Amino acid sequence: MVLHFLVKGRVQGVGFRWFVHREARELDLRGWVRNTEEGAVEVVAAGSEESIEELRASLRRGPRDSRVDTVLEHPLVEAEAENLSSFKIQGAW
Repeated sequence: MVLHFLVKGRVQGVGFRWFVHREARELDLRGWVRNTEEGAVEVVAAGSEESIEELRASLRRGPRDSRVDTVLEHPLVEAEAENLSSFKIQGAW
């Protein structure tokens, strides 16, 4: 299963990418997380349906000091996950 998420709210400057990274690694997901220029956080995750469900719940909750207003998601085709490796933070120094 491969999904793309766009998380909106107070999700930048509150450790959201690191939170997602930790959760995704614990769930053995492949993919990435990054900030968008519009102030959201974008996530692509590939893995088992159960792990994706757990990540979805974590994205809705967010880390302390964050505020999640909206989580948009749409499925991607499995071929889009072929080049995904262990979960990474994109755009982190």
